Amino acid sequence: MVRSRQVARKPASLSHVEAAALPLAGLTAWQSLVDTAQVGPGTRVLIHAAAGGVGHLAVQIAKARGAYVIGTAGSAKHDFVRSLGADEVIDYTAVAFEDVVEPVDVVLDLVGGETRRRSLEVLAEGGLLIPLPRGLDVSQEAAGRGLRVAPVIVEPDYRGLEHLAELAGSGRLKVSVSRELPLAQAAEAHRYIDGGGATGKTVLTVIALS
Repeated sequence: MVRSRQVARKPASLSHVEAAALPLAGLTAWQSLVDTAQVGPGTRVLIHAAAGGVGHLAVQIAKARGAYVIGTAGSAKHDFVRSLGADEVIDYTAVAFEDVVEPVDVVLDLVGGETRRRSLEVLAEGGLLIPLPRGLDVSQEAAGRGLRVAPVIVEPDYRGLEHLAELAGSGRLKVSVSRELPLAQAAEAHRYIDGGGATGKTVLTVIALS
């Protein structure tokens, strides 16, 4: 059973596949950037893995809120990330992002590991690191530098879904689905995602939709 307060109406502009790809990734980005970081006009935001399932939505949400957005991605995905509205795109395979990024107010870390620790280097005083997925804990090191760390646990949120639907319906949020596979090919979907070639979301189809 699904409670009414956990759902929102699908925008007519989204296909069923695009709509299926939006809620979890979209709420992850929304609750991180809007509810937690409260990004707005003039906020400088660095988003790691900006071409990924959560990242590509986060770029658009931050831009819709008026933020200045910097994304990291491999060079082959730069045009895609720029098409989302990113102001700067950095090839993390060619340069150390901490050497070229001017101080930012918020880092949305969708990579983890040493990227998380290195992200502290680019935060302005009082800046906020949002670590996803869970893993390396840099909260004590951050506190010693006058920085903040705020992990996010995504929750059902119909108001957030309504905001996402409004953005999608107005054309300010596009859901990119790079590949659609039947549920029986779930293992192949994981291999595709783990291979690093995906942009946007990969969707498993459970039933045929007309």
